[in-house]
Amino acid sequence: MRVISARAAWLGTVAAAALFATPAAAAETQNTQPATQPNAETQGQAATGSDQTIVVTARRRNELLLDVPVAVSAYSGEQLDRQGALTITDVAKTTPNVTLKVSRGTNSTLTPFIRGIGQQDPVAGFEQGVGVYIDDVYLNRPQAAVLDIYDVERIEVLRGPQGTLYGRNTIGGAIKYVTKRIPTDGPHLSMRTNIGTYGQTDLTVSASSPITKEFLVGVAAARLKNNGFGKNLTNGLRNYNKDIWATRGSIEFIPTDAILVRLTGDYIWDDSNPKGGHRFYPNLCTTVGAFGCAGNYPVLSNVYDTRGNLNDPVQRVRAGGAALHIEADLNDWLKFRSITAYRKDSGYTPIDFDALPFADTDVPAIYKNHQTSQEFQLVIDNKKIQGVAGFYYLKARAFDEFDVRLYTSLPVAAPGLTASTEGDVHTKTWAAFADFTYNFSPQWAVSLGGRFTNDKRSSFILAQNRVLGGQPDLGGAFGFGVGIPYLTVTNFTGSRTDKAFTPRASINFKPNPNNNIYISYSRGFKGGGFDPRGKASQAPSQSYQDIWNFLTFKPEKVDSYEAGWKAALFDHRLQLATAIFDAEYKDVQVPGSAACTINGQPNFCGTTTNAGKARMRGVEIEANARLAQNLATPGDRFNLAGSLGYLDGKYLTYITQIPGVGPVDVAKNRRIQNTPKWTLSGTLDYDTPAWGGHLDANTTVSYRSFSQQFEIASPFLDQPGYALWDANLVWRSPGNRFELGLHAKNINNKKYVVGGYSYLAADPVTGALILNGAGMPTPVLGKTGVATGFYGPPRQVFLSAAVNF
Repeated sequence: MRVISARAAWLGTVAAAALFATPAAAAETQNTQPATQPNAETQGQAATGSDQTIVVTARRRNELLLDVPVAVSAYSGEQLDRQGALTITDVAKTTPNVTLKVSRGTNSTLTPFIRGIGQQDPVAGFEQGVGVYIDDVYLNRPQAAVLDIYDVERIEVLRGPQGTLYGRNTIGGAIKYVTKRIPTDGPHLSMRTNIGTYGQTDLTVSASSPITKEFLVGVAAARLKNNGFGKNLTNGLRNYNKDIWATRGSIEFIPTDAILVRLTGDYIWDDSNPKGGHRFYPNLCTTVGAFGCAGNYPVLSNVYDTRGNLNDPVQRVRAGGAALHIEADLNDWLKFRSITAYRKDSGYTPIDFDALPFADTDVPAIYKNHQTSQEFQLVIDNKKIQGVAGFYYLKARAFDEFDVRLYTSLPVAAPGLTASTEGDVHTKTWAAFADFTYNFSPQWAVSLGGRFTNDKRSSFILAQNRVLGGQPDLGGAFGFGVGIPYLTVTNFTGSRTDKAFTPRASINFKPNPNNNIYISYSRGFKGGGFDPRGKASQAPSQSYQDIWNFLTFKPEKVDSYEAGWKAALFDHRLQLATAIFDAEYKDVQVPGSAACTINGQPNFCGTTTNAGKARMRGVEIEANARLAQNLATPGDRFNLAGSLGYLDGKYLTYITQIPGVGPVDVAKNRRIQNTPKWTLSGTLDYDTPAWGGHLDANTTVSYRSFSQQFEIASPFLDQPGYALWDANLVWRSPGNRFELGLHAKNINNKKYVVGGYSYLAADPVTGALILNGAGMPTPVLGKTGVATGFYGPPRQVFLSAAVNF
C-alpha cells in the first residue's frame, strides 16, 4: 500500500504541474481510414498541426488524435519531406523520450529505445523492446528496420507499453510506418530527387492508376546513394556510404464501398560498404612476428575514417515481404479485418571490432530471418461502444553465425584461432486480445482491454574453438580457410514457453470537445530465451538442467501508470499534449558479452542476465502553436512547435557476478542505457505565398542530454549532451505539382557517438578503466585493444526537387 500511495502522490503532483506547464501537441497526420483517400486539405493539416480533426490508428481503430488516451506522435509524409527526413531515425529528434539509431557496425539495423526500454543487440535469441510495424505487420527482427522515407503516408510513434493491442516485444512502445494508399481519381506519377554533399544522389519514382473501377495498381522505386563520410585507409573503401535500391508495390481491389482487398510487397537491396569504427586509443599491441600486431597507429583525426581490414563476407543486406490486407464492413457498426504476411531478410556483415588491419577481434557475421504472421480483427464502432477484438499468430526463425578471429592471440599453440558461434531460434507465438471503450456520456469514457500471449521459443546454440580459420560460410584471413574445430564449449538445444496476460485500462474525461484528460494503466511483456553467446562449459555442472538454467533468461515485464492532457485551445491555435508516467520494470533483460578464458584460451562469452528491477518516471510535453497569420503578407502563417521529454530512470536492483566475490547488487553504479534524462526540440515554421505557390521555411534545434551506451560506464563511448540544428526551405506550386527545396542537417557539424564496442580492463563495479604503467588501458579481448565508436551523420546539405502528375 505504501508503494501505491507514493506512486499516486507522485502522479498527482506531476499531473498538477503538467496542467499548468507549457504543453505540447502531438504532431498530427491525415485521415487514414482504409477506404478514405488522402487529400490536399488533410495533408496540409498534418503538416501544420493546425486542426484537431486528424485521425490515427494507435488503438487499431480510426480515432481523432485528440481523443486517444495514449502518448502518440504522428508525422505525415508531407511533413517529413518538408523537414528533409531521410530515414525513420529522423523522427527521434522531435519525439520526446525516444532514441532511434543505426546499430553499431551496421548500415540498416535499428536500435530503438522508448522511455528507457529497448535493447541494442541484434543477435538471434534477443528480442526487441520496441515493436516496429510496416502497414500493421510486425517486424520480428531489427535487421533492415532502418526504414528510408519514401512513399510514406505517415509514421506514428506510440510511447509506453502496447502489450494489449500490439503484443509481445512492445514493452517500451511501438513505431508504425504506414505506406501510401492508391488514389482513385485517375493515373498519378511522382518523381523526387535529392542531390547533395558527400555525393548524395537519391531518386524516387512512384506511379499508380486504376485499371478498372474496382482494380488499382501502384508501384514505387528508390535509388538511394552517397559516397560516405569517410574512408577506410587500409583497403580504400568509402566508409559510412549508402548504396541502396528499394521498391514497393500494391494492388487494391474494391468491389464495393464495404470491401477492400489490398496486396502489398516491398524489397530492398543494400550493397553499402562495411561500416568501420573510430578507435579512441592508439594500437596497444606489442607482439611482433608472422602473427604480430605491433605498429604505430595513432588515433585518426577524422572520426569517419577507419583502418579495419575485414571485408569478408562481402557486406550486403536483402530484405522484403508481402502482406494481404482484407477489410469488410459486416454492417454499419461491425468491421472484419485480416492481415496475412510473410517477410524474409538476410545480412552479411563484417565487423572489425578493433578497427585495425590485423585479424584481431575481427567478427564476420551472417544473419538470416524469416517470419509468417496472421491476424484477424473485429472492429466495433457505434455510439456507445468502440473497440477491437482479435487473434494473432506468428511463426518465425532467426539464424545467425559469427566468428571472433583472434589470430594474434595464440599464434603458436593455435594458429588462426577463432571463437565460432552458431544460433538458430524458432519462435511460435499466438495471442487473443480485445480492447473496448464505453462512452458513459459525451464527457466520460472507460476503456478496458487485455491480451493473452503464449510465446514458445526453441534455440540451438553451437559454440566451438577452431584453428586455421572459421566456420564454412565465413572462411578466414591470412590464407586461412575453413577452420578445424578442436573444442566445443556449447552444443545446446532447448525450448521454453512463456505465457502472459497484459491488461490495459483508462478513464477519459472530456469537459468539452477541445480537451481530453485521461489516466491509464498498461502492462508490457517481453518473452524469455537463451543466451546465444552463453558458454555451456561454464555452467555449474554439465547436466542438461544445469546448462538449461545457465543459458536461459526469464521474461521481463513492466507496469506503467500514465496521466495525460490533450487539448486544442484558442480557436485551435494551440495544440497540446502532456503526459506523465511511472513505469515499474521487473526482471530486466540485459544482453551482454565479455572476454573470457576457457581451457586456458581466450574466448568471447555471453553475460546476459535478468539484472533486477528498474523504475522509469517522466514527463512529456508536445506543442504546436499558430503564432500569427497574415503577418507580412496575406495568407502567410507563422508556427512554433516544441517538445520536451524528461526521464528519471534508475535501477533499483542490479545483480551481477563479480569474479572472486560472487553476486553483488551494483544498482548505484548502473544507468539506463541509450536514454538521456532530457530530450528537447523547437521548430519555427514560416509559410507564405510566393512566386505563384507557397514558400515554407522551417528550422529545428533538438537537444539530448548525457547518455550511456551501456549500463556500466564507458568513458570514451558515453555521449555528453549535444544539440543538432537543421533548416529547410521548400517552395511548392499550387496543388503541389512542382517542388524545390534546400535542406541542411546538423548545420553545427556536431560529432556525436551513437554506438560502439569496448573490451578493455575496467573496474567491474564502476566501469573505470584499469590503466597500465604507461597510463594506457589494458586489452581483455585480443591484443590491439577494442575501444571503437560509431558516429551520427555530419553536416549534410542537399537540394530536393519533385514533380507530381
